[in-house]
Amino acid sequence: MANKSKIALVTGGSRGLGKNMVMALAKKGINVVLTYNSQKDTAQAVVAEVQALGVKAAALQLNSGHVKSFPAFFSTLKETLNTTFGTEKLDFLVNNAGIGVHKPFAQTSEDEFDELLNVQFKGVFFLTQGALTLINDGGSIINISSGLARFTNPGYAAYASMKGAIETLTKYQAKELGARQIRVNVVAPGAIETDFGGGVVRDNEALNNMIASVTALGRVGLPDDIGGVVAFLCTPEAGWITGVRLEVSGGQAL
Repeated sequence: MANKSKIALVTGGSRGLGKNMVMALAKKGINVVLTYNSQKDTAQAVVAEVQALGVKAAALQLNSGHVKSFPAFFSTLKETLNTTFGTEKLDFLVNNAGIGVHKPFAQTSEDEFDELLNVQFKGVFFLTQGALTLINDGGSIINISSGLARFTNPGYAAYASMKGAIETLTKYQAKELGARQIRVNVVAPGAIETDFGGGVVRDNEALNNMIASVTALGRVGLPDDIGGVVAFLCTPEAGWITGVRLEVSGGQAL
């Protein structure tokens, strides 16, 4: 396959949407380094699934909200690129790692706000900054936002605000990295059935039905709806797309 030598780094790639992105990339022949926060066994199982497709993979531990840990992470990443992939560079970065806090605006604590800020925005800002020397010219960065940055669903004020910041950052990155032919885009999923935020969209039937009723395509999203879109943005066919917000929500709250 043409992409055999290409490598993607996917944060939070051991489960849910992140795992789906990893597998979609692997199916295009793109090698993958995925990060996990605490579930090493789960991450290694994903590595095995990727390898079964004849594609190289590795899993590295990363707390994406702890910026002080990034230098050590990049040191380990460089070593892994060398030993596992026989290279010094990446081609694609997918900033997927995230946490969900479902709290009304009036009840959101400073600690909850800070945790969201660190993982969803500050961590993405500085992880991408640190990765710039590792990303090949002509590469691609994909930041994961949320439909909640466009439409509102009470209880996500802090989370959605961080995603709004990511969307603004993406445009600046696209502009400033364009000279290196690095494309930077946002993928913004709508409501998806995963264990994210305690699995509320998947497990709460009333909420699931409500979301389906305001979605043009008449159902709630599934992980398989998202991974292929991220993988597409890492292909030559997407070579003229940058600075774009691509919402993948089935037409939620149009």
